[in-house]
Amino acid sequence: MDSKLKKLEDRIALAHIGGGQKRIDKQHAKQKLTARERINYLLDEGSFEEMGVLVTHRTTDFGMEKELYFGDGVITGYGTIDGRLVYVYAQDFTVFGGALSETHAEKICKVMDLALKVGAPIIGLNDSGGARIQEGVRSLGGYAEIFFRNVESSGVIPQLSAIMGPCAGGAVYSPAMTDFTLMVEQSSYMFVTGPNVVKTVTNEEVTSEELGGAITHATKSGVAHCTSANDIVCMEDLKKLLSYLPQNNKELTKKIPYELKDEVRDVLKDIVPDSSNKPYDMHEVIKGIIDEDSFFEIHKDYAENIIVGFSRLGGRSVGIIANQPMFLAGVLDVNSSIKAARFTRFCDAFNIPLLVLVDVPGFLPGTDQEWNGIIVHGSKLLYALSEATVPRITVITRKAYGGAYDVMNSKHIGADFNYAWPSAEIAVMGAKGASEIIFRKEIMAADDPEAKLKEKEAEYAEKFAHPYRAARRGFIDEVIRPENTRRKLIKSFSMLEGKEVIRPDRKHGNIPL
Repeated sequence: MDSKLKKLEDRIALAHIGGGQKRIDKQHAKQKLTARERINYLLDEGSFEEMGVLVTHRTTDFGMEKELYFGDGVITGYGTIDGRLVYVYAQDFTVFGGALSETHAEKICKVMDLALKVGAPIIGLNDSGGARIQEGVRSLGGYAEIFFRNVESSGVIPQLSAIMGPCAGGAVYSPAMTDFTLMVEQSSYMFVTGPNVVKTVTNEEVTSEELGGAITHATKSGVAHCTSANDIVCMEDLKKLLSYLPQNNKELTKKIPYELKDEVRDVLKDIVPDSSNKPYDMHEVIKGIIDEDSFFEIHKDYAENIIVGFSRLGGRSVGIIANQPMFLAGVLDVNSSIKAARFTRFCDAFNIPLLVLVDVPGFLPGTDQEWNGIIVHGSKLLYALSEATVPRITVITRKAYGGAYDVMNSKHIGADFNYAWPSAEIAVMGAKGASEIIFRKEIMAADDPEAKLKEKEAEYAEKFAHPYRAARRGFIDEVIRPENTRRKLIKSFSMLEGKEVIRPDRKHGNIPL
């Protein structure tokens, strides 16, 4: 029996060193953790239970039968994060560069299937050179099996991806279909076709970092939801992000115990400037409303004219969508609409209430926006908020003009509560533009057209540049003092916790993709 136990222990020991110490040293020399080190850092100490540790590939072509590694380049299993069950897989770059084989894919699919059956989050730590070319279509089929499970799990269990090395070709589509993608700066990249192919086809010269590095995808493409300075920070970011999410779509995020106190925040009184044309940082409004240091921003460096992220309010996890007057005056455009729409749909799928903070002068005009489909992309946000059944509350801090007023969670598209600060301006457009249209003849006929315009602008502002007409019609439920916003929201979200909405029976809607 002792010899048999030794045989088992020897095989497990081989599995634990992956591709060998030299390759582990190379990984460390690049300031990267190994796959096993990443899992051990991510999960609660001693909680990881590995699955498929003795799996090897089945390929006999190209001399592959002579290169067998236990685990076949991916570590899979389950464990806990802060006591919560999660399933995890981590690709091991020390084994065939983390390349995906048929058996490698089978291991990933097995934990994905279990996560879906049990109703627990799945976390993928990606570090792979792509498909294992020695296996041909079997490797490609393995990717497709993973993609299918990404779709089956979508909206049922949270799916988180961390890109911690290369991720190229077909490998990129699985992270793209998960809920959130985190990338490690300077050591990870994603692209469908690499720099060499790009140069051959388009004659462009570009580095891997420029083409698909973390900063590129965080600022230009929006593929990366968050970036992390190194592997350890990435693991911490995954833990923090998970803390705002429920186990599955049947549950609520666990509420942190909170006793309601004096929730008045005087700092909110002085954030919005007296001049409606002067910018301010909406992050300051968010900071004054939420529980201290609880904001986790998503897509921080992408489409910065809108802010999205998770926070806590009275211990309760909430999703926040907010126009940002510091960038493009907070207008809605193609990228910001897509960014906010996708975040809205995630929150709705996983029972996370939505707080929408509004200061929007409208949609961004211009040929670039029109030719790039602002009509259809703006409709995505309108659609997403209209179909959301979670508790939804809006606070208008300043401008709410034109169609953007409707889109930004107005009462007309099903918001539960709509509050406005006294500084709110709710109208078809700004006073100056409206006056130029309505009073054009009077202004042109005046001895002093400029003075007449200012007079009519003041007249229009007196009539419309405030929240009270909307409040009279019930489109605004209450005009509130800024300093009372936090207290009002905590109570309102608490009251809405039992909200249920019955939708028309249908297979699914047809969102304007």
